[in-house]
Amino acid sequence: MSALPFEGDPGEQGPLRPIELATGAVLGGATVGLVTVGSVIPFAAALQLVAAVPMALIAHRYRLRALVTATIAATLVTFVAAGVVPAIGLVSSAMLGGIIGAVKRRRGGVIAVFGLSMLTGLIWASFSVGSLLLLSASRQLLFDNIRNASRGVQDLAARQTQLEPLGRAAADLTDSVLRWWWAWIGGGVAMGMVATGLFSWYVLGSVLDRLVWLPGRDRLDAPRDDRPIAPLPVRVRGAGFRYPGAVRDALHDIDLTVEIGEFVAVVGHNGSGKSTLTRLLAGLPPTSGTVERPGSAGLGRLGGTALVSQRPESQTLGVLVADDVVWGLPTELAADVNVDGLLGEVGLGGMGAKETATLSGGQQQRLAVAAALARRPALLIADEATSMIDPDGRRELVELLAALPKRHSMAVVLVTHHEADAAAADRVVHLAAGRSVERLPAWPRPVRDARRRPMGETILELRGVQHTYNRGTPWEAPALHGVDLSVRRGEALLVVGGNGSGKSTLAWITAGLIEPSSGRCELGGKSITKQIGRVELAFQHSRLQLQKQTVGAEIADWGGRATGSGAVGRALDAVGLDRSLAARSIEELSGGQAKRVVLAAIVASHPQVVVLDEPLAGLDPEGRADIVELLARLRDSGLTLIVISHDVADMAAVCDRTVHLRSGRILAAESARDTALLANSPVPHRDYPPAPLRPPGDAAWRLEHGGR
Repeated sequence: MSALPFEGDPGEQGPLRPIELATGAVLGGATVGLVTVGSVIPFAAALQLVAAVPMALIAHRYRLRALVTATIAATLVTFVAAGVVPAIGLVSSAMLGGIIGAVKRRRGGVIAVFGLSMLTGLIWASFSVGSLLLLSASRQLLFDNIRNASRGVQDLAARQTQLEPLGRAAADLTDSVLRWWWAWIGGGVAMGMVATGLFSWYVLGSVLDRLVWLPGRDRLDAPRDDRPIAPLPVRVRGAGFRYPGAVRDALHDIDLTVEIGEFVAVVGHNGSGKSTLTRLLAGLPPTSGTVERPGSAGLGRLGGTALVSQRPESQTLGVLVADDVVWGLPTELAADVNVDGLLGEVGLGGMGAKETATLSGGQQQRLAVAAALARRPALLIADEATSMIDPDGRRELVELLAALPKRHSMAVVLVTHHEADAAAADRVVHLAAGRSVERLPAWPRPVRDARRRPMGETILELRGVQHTYNRGTPWEAPALHGVDLSVRRGEALLVVGGNGSGKSTLAWITAGLIEPSSGRCELGGKSITKQIGRVELAFQHSRLQLQKQTVGAEIADWGGRATGSGAVGRALDAVGLDRSLAARSIEELSGGQAKRVVLAAIVASHPQVVVLDEPLAGLDPEGRADIVELLARLRDSGLTLIVISHDVADMAAVCDRTVHLRSGRILAAESARDTALLANSPVPHRDYPPAPLRPPGDAAWRLEHGGR
């Protein structure tokens, strides 16, 4: 791997790019927190040394102006929050981090660090001496206190004959230092900065080397285009694209034209090149072929291109709905936006004063569309915007997107792996393996997977569980009301319910991550809060749980110190992944692979119960069928599964029964198969041979004989 996979051209001109602004804001905020806490808490002063790391990351990856901008903003915030001294400390940390990061970026060495540290030390020495020269009264008061202290020491030493010379020498040294104070202070500051810089080169430099694998490139970042903003009509001719370092093209020979007034759907499975195509439409130049438009794409600019992504919470920045619509717009432009009108158009009328945190996933996606429309885009791209919301929300969002070109002078491109979402489109483009195809292969839906192993005794029990957030405050919010639930060993339980029904709260309590306000949640007869780790929780967004550099390191970390390469390999076998994947970077995983790696890590940690939050979200039909089949194997190995999902029809193929939550209460419990039938989504049944006939080497057999 290159040491600098993210750096741009050091001589690059122009304003800060979005990735530089975003990274500067995040890492600058982290620096403010470290410096402020380190200055306020007596025993946390070491945090001020750590504060150089975020600034070094900025200097290591981006231009000098990104570091300067982040430093100025962070210094102002620190000054307001903690005062002058911490603000000066932050500037010092930023300069130190900037030296190490800049030298690493340009592949320099210790001599460059020495020279820059000396220059910085002279600047700080001049600042220190100059401040004392200007503040003469304060300087004189300080010096008088030092002289008085030295005379006091001399008087105490004079009482002992053998100590009198030592006291006199201390007084003479003090007088000499104060006489030549500018040289002592200036030289001390300069030498201190040089020593700190050299020490940091080996310590902080090693940290940067370890963090080089972290993502830092904006895949939407395109070269400057100074033409007037005019993204439509856009004509893609024989376009292909290969990512830096890749061995093959992500797109091959794509032809596509999008005109004003069109609603175009791009359909393909995970890894087909859909997101890469959206980047070309948003302004990223192809590596082969051409993309022609009258002017620049103007991504995020007024009248240009707007992008709505698949994770609604990642696009929500304002606290209130109305604030989020105009977030990031200049004041004069924000004042011209008819916020109420836009909210009404996207189906959020009258919700401007509502907090964004209270919105459902579908409502958050509608809000993202409203925020995009506030910029009056000519081209709106919805990249997998329907993949993370429930079926009703998905249908409503597609209807909204289809209507936009009829009401505005614009075009909409919807990227999805759901064929049903493309029904309302004027044209449908099918992608497979980076190429345009006539139609996609028909992947079978998950079918009923008969249980191979009987369920055991009750392992998890909730009795009278109630939970209220912010209890006793004006923001008190009840989430669960007297929930009673029993789960048997080896059972697969499906939990369904609308937004705000309490599903997430139930999952967190079941995993022992929060304690119920009243009632009890017990695993094997003992409180779950005293058995953290016995119930594992798999997040909806699997990437958030993967913290290590490689797949193997991630699985080994979950498994504990005793987890070697053999255990990692068996965990990968258990989830149907090739063992060679252990050496792959986490950043190279697809969505389906990331979910499987999380499940492999869970297998390695030997839990008794696994709670899965929306395990099928964001997956194409093939990926969904694979995950359902994998969960069936985990269930048959004896693992207890609690699945929270909107995908009732697909999850009914593996789950034994369904629990319905509404407003924090359990309405009913029934078989998952009956639930699917009631939802008009019949689940076909498939018979299997009995468990004793399972051949050695089968994934479930491996789980039972060491895979777990």
